[in-house]
Amino acid sequence: GSHAQLEDTAPRIVEHPTDVLVSKGEPATLSCKAEGRPAPEVEWYKDGERVETDREDPRSHRTLLPGGSLFFLRILHGRRGKPDEGVYVCVARNYLGEATSRNASLEVAGE
Repeated sequence: GSHAQLEDTAPRIVEHPTDVLVSKGEPATLSCKAEGRPAPEVEWYKDGERVETDREDPRSHRTLLPGGSLFFLRILHGRRGKPDEGVYVCVARNYLGEATSRNASLEVAGE
């Protein structure tokens, strides 16, 4: 029998994040789903800077979900700043290339 050789493919984003408006202290999720072979690694960037998640810092309030989405346990928002507010993109990479999602803004409601 001949079996089809699965070809490696560069990543593509199949689900893009959308803008979210969150109350402070509430959880939030920025969706991102990427396909590719081998399965791409997903990283998030906020205002151009890489977002640290609980993979780098176990105490982080941000978790990278298995599918690639970014989950916030609670949106941080203090008098001195709104560390979670900003424009996010998700980037999926494998050895064949990378794909960048559309921009999604996260805004904190209230105040």
